[in-house]
Amino acid sequence: MRSDSGAPEAPTTPGEPTAEAGPPPSDAPEPVVAEPPRRRWGELVLAAATAALGVYVLMAAGSITVPGSTNTLGPRAFPYLVGGMLLVAGVALVVLVLSGRAGEEEGGEDVDPTQRSDWLTVVLLVVTLVVHVFAINVVGWPFAAAILFAGAAVVLGARPWWRAALVGLVLGLVIQVIFGGLLGLSLPPGPLLEGVPFLRG
Repeated sequence: MRSDSGAPEAPTTPGEPTAEAGPPPSDAPEPVVAEPPRRRWGELVLAAATAALGVYVLMAAGSITVPGSTNTLGPRAFPYLVGGMLLVAGVALVVLVLSGRAGEEEGGEDVDPTQRSDWLTVVLLVVTLVVHVFAINVVGWPFAAAILFAGAAVVLGARPWWRAALVGLVLGLVIQVIFGGLLGLSLPPGPLLEGVPFLRG
């Protein structure tokens, strides 16, 4: 069989579908439209609270009374350092969250997204922190630090409790010697350690 142009046509088998002219099929994947970054309000609130806490610490540090004759760093140095670091970290986090660069969710195997938050543990940790703050001027910094460390450790599952209390007391004494005895910062040693020279008691 010949076509109109005179060229022979290829024979076709009966029942075989004939190829129709058309664009060749494309195996390229469809373009994926990137979703805009989700703004997580929880992270934004935490970042703003960190910056606000830094401002509060800086303002509170400015109201600390400094002795007229002091040859050390003074009691304002450490609060100024902490307040400045909190303010810088909070502002940086706010900028990152507003620009869409939020933290990535943890994809570890030990994370169960269906597990509810243990609010009892959170409340106990907050209570421990509040007790520590009010205990500083009553029993002194070393013992208040022992209360904070032991309370947080026991709430989080540390056993036995007396070992956590002993470690916390040692840490409190070390901090008292470094910041109170050597740097001259205002850390009250408490009535039990009153009169100890290297603790500035």
